[in-house]
Amino acid sequence: MADGFEIIPVIDLRHGQVVRARAGERASYAPIVTPLAKESSPGAVARGLMAAVRATRLYVADLDAIIDGTPPDRASLEAIRCACPDARLWVDAGFSHAAGVDAFLAAGLGRPVIGSESQTDAGLVRALGGRAVFSLDTRGSERLGPDALHDEPAHWPRDVIVMTLGRVGAGAGPDLDRLAALRASSPATRLYAAGGVRGPADVAALAGIGVAGALVASAIHDGSLGA
Repeated sequence: MADGFEIIPVIDLRHGQVVRARAGERASYAPIVTPLAKESSPGAVARGLMAAVRATRLYVADLDAIIDGTPPDRASLEAIRCACPDARLWVDAGFSHAAGVDAFLAAGLGRPVIGSESQTDAGLVRALGGRAVFSLDTRGSERLGPDALHDEPAHWPRDVIVMTLGRVGAGAGPDLDRLAALRASSPATRLYAAGGVRGPADVAALAGIGVAGALVASAIHDGSLGA
């Protein structure tokens, strides 16, 4: 593994279970079957993922909150926290208003991830600054969310996830050209690739263009990446 490069395991939650993400088609995600856990419960899968790559950070996408606008799944997040008490959680729960973020921060369940797809303007991202992680979301050639969030790095906090939904679980490799362009446009930003990482060669390629880490699920479950 490239020195200093961080692998961040990913959990996608739907109806209280961990599901297998493929190509960003969220409605078709099914409960996960993985050699890392005997069941698809959040705590069991989180424990298996964290041990597999000796990670210190875990990304959780609460798909019920993102798709349906429900409150964050506190029961699942608390189960993950109980199973992995030392893990630092990054949580995307479709946050779009300051009040929801403030309530989440007060609950102490992790660091909020603000997805561009859930925003109507750049206000929340700018107001939160480093208290949150920003996710710059695309699906294929479509940029999700306000153009200002894609075009103006001045709006971004230090930590930015580059989420390429069409490549999630698809084995297509990361979008190196896009990541390199974003890296050039904002050298001080810590970029985290999400979508397409298949194994050590992709990790080396990402590290080579200055990406700080990658969000990974399928390659860990399949054994292509491990400690």
